[in-house]
Amino acid sequence: MKTHRNSTTPAARWAQITSLALSLGAVAIAAYLTATHYSDPASLACPDTGVINCALVTTSSWSVVLGIPVAVFGLVWSLAMVALTLPWSWRARSVGVDRARIALSGIGAATVLYLIYIELFRIGAVCLWCTAVHVLAVCLFAVVLTARTTGQREAEALT
Repeated sequence: MKTHRNSTTPAARWAQITSLALSLGAVAIAAYLTATHYSDPASLACPDTGVINCALVTTSSWSVVLGIPVAVFGLVWSLAMVALTLPWSWRARSVGVDRARIALSGIGAATVLYLIYIELFRIGAVCLWCTAVHVLAVCLFAVVLTARTTGQREAEALT
């Protein structure tokens, strides 16, 4: 059975703490965006005029995919990332957990690029709350990637 690099070198403590904090932050904001989507999108604590216009972004035709609000997808993604960044997940000996963590965080970062494109070039407005989740997602991917790369170098040094 193939074991994961964490069987010899668990991710640095900083990466575990940082990735979990970033994931929890994303959950909080995505939950807020989801709640306001279903209650009153105009009630978002965000300017609603000019380029910064959360209500315009969160109520645009681009804010729903297959009948599901993008905020819900963000909430599901961030909850999955919480599960993958819990301390037990970082200590897991399964290659699958590590692959899921890197893949899901990478998908989140790639989705951010698409969503920024939509905001800037299709909607013509930016949502500050969405931007906060975007920053968290990109930072999370960077932390996961750095922890993985550092862990692999440490594992190679031990062999």
